[in-house]
Amino acid sequence: MILLRCAVCDATVDIATPLSWKCPNATDADRKHVLAFHDDRFTMVTADDVNPYLRYRTGLYVDAFGEAVGISETDRIRIIADADTAVKRVGGTGFIVTPFRREDALSDELGFASDGGVWVKDETHNVAGSHKARHIFTELLHLLFAEHAGCAPWSGTQQRPALAIASCGNAAIAASTLAASANWPISVFVPASASDHVLNILYSLHANVVTCPRRDNDPPGDPCVHRFREAVADGAIPFGVQGTENVWCLDGGRTIGWEMTETYAALNEAALHRVFIQVGGGAFASCVGDSFARTSPHTKLHAVQTQGCAPLARAWLHATKTGGTKDAGARWSQCMWPWDTEPHSIADGILDDETYDWISVLNSMTDSGGQPVVATEDQIESALALAQRTTSIDVSPTGSAGLAGLMALRAEIGDHERVAVVFSGVLRR
Repeated sequence: MILLRCAVCDATVDIATPLSWKCPNATDADRKHVLAFHDDRFTMVTADDVNPYLRYRTGLYVDAFGEAVGISETDRIRIIADADTAVKRVGGTGFIVTPFRREDALSDELGFASDGGVWVKDETHNVAGSHKARHIFTELLHLLFAEHAGCAPWSGTQQRPALAIASCGNAAIAASTLAASANWPISVFVPASASDHVLNILYSLHANVVTCPRRDNDPPGDPCVHRFREAVADGAIPFGVQGTENVWCLDGGRTIGWEMTETYAALNEAALHRVFIQVGGGAFASCVGDSFARTSPHTKLHAVQTQGCAPLARAWLHATKTGGTKDAGARWSQCMWPWDTEPHSIADGILDDETYDWISVLNSMTDSGGQPVVATEDQIESALALAQRTTSIDVSPTGSAGLAGLMALRAEIGDHERVAVVFSGVLRR
């Protein structure tokens, strides 16, 4: 039986439950809950298809949800394929298995031996230019399956509730692209510092953009998240990349890790030693950690944050002091709280005040023997320059932040080690 189980209070939700965004015990007064999927089944490759949601379909929980609510396999495959076709019409590209290869010039620059080196997963040509759409697409599929099965509250009516996301960059663009592909209204809650370039893209996708300055009476944390949560309380559907708000974002992101391990295994029998993943809200690292745990469990996970905003590294230290870094959910208040000062970095896509999905990231680092890495701003800038100088990937400062973590830890990494980073987030000029 497939269950969603809270990592904090142990509450469970059946996989067949529609609109199962968050723990049933989470309230406005107590948001320190997060669901996780629990299931023993796993089949990585299920189809010879370039679309990862079809290629790895039987490993996805959203497919299990569709089956549980009575949708035939033929119809589930059709709904996924049709949704991807609609994304292509809006975004110009659909979901594909993205490149993963050794970057020779980058490896040489960092002093790795020929049997070691840096492998880069290039997500900059994915839907909306980053990995974010990977997470959000399974949220959309959950909604489309629920509609098809007639178990969405609005099934049979003409009016869908609006989608909602708090983001100032790639996640907002990804969510708005997917919303437009499904003709679904969406509100995007952005900070006052959001760039004109990003805003213009959102307007072109017909998103309802809501600017969210910090208010004197706001509690600690991101004001965009506060306004987003107010919209959800009024009936909007959470459509972002925070597992605390919508657990289904923790499903589709796993396809990135599966692609990495499948591609690498086909070329080299030896496993990757380490993988560095940039961390904002934590869903990305949570998904990669989960996928590697099933396919390459000895690959160390390193979660990378910038010195200007590093709540995950702080949580790791406090978890170590209060009972250990594994299964620390019951100690949420002791380990994770909003960053104490105004977050700052040129890697502005990972400046979340909190690492919302911190529990699963700490678990993955603990199980794999990894650790968090805090990169200085100089290292963030140097990583961007190095990526642009040694690769052909037009990556952003946020997208190359995982490389900054590798550079920060380079003295501890053997020259013969094989390490991986994900370049996610195209440079938007």
